[in-house]
Amino acid sequence: MHISHIVKRSLLIAVCAVVLPLQTGCWSKDEIEDQSIYVGMGLDPASETELEKKLRSMGSDYLKRKLLTYTLQIINVQSESQHSGGQAPTSQKPYYNISETGDSMFQLIREFATRMERPVIGHHLKVIVINEKLLRKYSMNELLDFFLRDNDIRPSCLVLISKGSARSSLVAKDKAIIPSFRLAGLVDNRYRSLNILEPMTLSKLEGKMYGEQSYLLQNIIAAEGEVKFSGGAVIKGKTQKIQGLLTEEETTGCVWLTGKGEGGLVKSYYEDSHQPIVYEVKSMKSDIDAKVAGDQISFHISIKSQGRLIEEWLNNNEPIDPAFKKQAEEGAQKEVRRLTDKALKKVQQKYGTDVLGLGKQFSIQHPRMWEKIKGRWEELFPEIPITVSIEMEITEYGGKITR
Repeated sequence: MHISHIVKRSLLIAVCAVVLPLQTGCWSKDEIEDQSIYVGMGLDPASETELEKKLRSMGSDYLKRKLLTYTLQIINVQSESQHSGGQAPTSQKPYYNISETGDSMFQLIREFATRMERPVIGHHLKVIVINEKLLRKYSMNELLDFFLRDNDIRPSCLVLISKGSARSSLVAKDKAIIPSFRLAGLVDNRYRSLNILEPMTLSKLEGKMYGEQSYLLQNIIAAEGEVKFSGGAVIKGKTQKIQGLLTEEETTGCVWLTGKGEGGLVKSYYEDSHQPIVYEVKSMKSDIDAKVAGDQISFHISIKSQGRLIEEWLNNNEPIDPAFKKQAEEGAQKEVRRLTDKALKKVQQKYGTDVLGLGKQFSIQHPRMWEKIKGRWEELFPEIPITVSIEMEITEYGGKITR
């Protein structure tokens, strides 16, 4: 027994001797108070701030073209430390924005070193907001090249488009809100709204850019310190520039066509009574069937959804009968068809841009023929027949009685 105890003790000492040297701390560290951590970024067409104009009039100038204005949203460490330390809230906002106008992203970043005592770091960058007017002039490749090369910026950073000033979307009326965190957090509400697109991160975007794929980016609008996700921006594969914007309804139609929604609602009206019937989406699925007959290509998209009848203004607490259920389902189907028709008309006929991923499905289902046409895909896309079938099934009624 005594020998066994000695053996166990010797083994423990040996394990500690091996493991403890590996438990190293930080050999070098930078205190958070000594850094300017930026969490948001806005890119706008060149528009100098009043401060920039004053500094330039006093001699702050260097060789550059005024192509764009670069805005960083930086965490106010002093304000945050006061809140976390349990001190009384101050009138200070938890962030501040700083802008610089020029023609080189890297130079603009380094130019902040001449205006701030703490170096800016981008390890915690959450969102990049690009003004749609800037993206009409320059491609994604040009605007994002620096960010894809910079090891400080995480590939999980979210990319958004703004209709209007990107700088305005990085402002909050509420002093407790950090706008970049708000924008990143809105994506998590996809289970509640069909108007919120799948998040497009830098890593996803890089693959689409180099593959010359077309895609949708979430559009945001801003006013009076508030923001809203509103519609989408169509990016054309060949040019990687914005082709145009989709309305909220057209964006929702695209979500139905791709089956990539997580939740939301469909509102229809009972016959001509203008009384709303609301279908809550619990599941949705889209199957894309690519067909080839000789040289003729066509697609059929089959949309299926199950949901809950969540609101109606007609039955006055009377039990719901099968006839009403059928009418509610048909009303939801009619509304989804209206939305998908609007989406197809805009992306296929007006923009001629395959943001629905039909080309990808065709390449999977007909790889040999795809090799022959892939170079001309977006020339062919506007003329390809697309049919859609829709099936909506009400499977729940909440607390409502049925008969």
